[in-house]
Amino acid sequence: MAALDHLQEDLSPEEVRSLHADGSVELIDVREPYEHDAGRIDGARHIEIPALTAAAAELDRERPIVFYCRSGHRSAMATQAFRASGFQAFNLTGGLVAWVAAGLPIVPEDGTVADH
Repeated sequence: MAALDHLQEDLSPEEVRSLHADGSVELIDVREPYEHDAGRIDGARHIEIPALTAAAAELDRERPIVFYCRSGHRSAMATQAFRASGFQAFNLTGGLVAWVAAGLPIVPEDGTVADH
């Protein structure tokens, strides 16, 4: 995969959709299980924040990662931590709230963005 170093740390929903659709990034949902169950981006891997450190060894350091949560705050922290560890990590600006506001799809079809 080509390096995405030219991209800013925070990516718009449209940028993330494009990168995820063509397989350029691994998309990771860091929300809690009830949030994930309520509605999520199809094809995203679910790794809760407390499990991220342990899961880091399983992630491909050569493949860029985009983290997302409900509003972008938790995923921004994950992005910064992974960048500090040498990963090409990015944050979905505005999280799932922004994704849905941009008219992008979530699953299940009747899914919602769960409140905290």
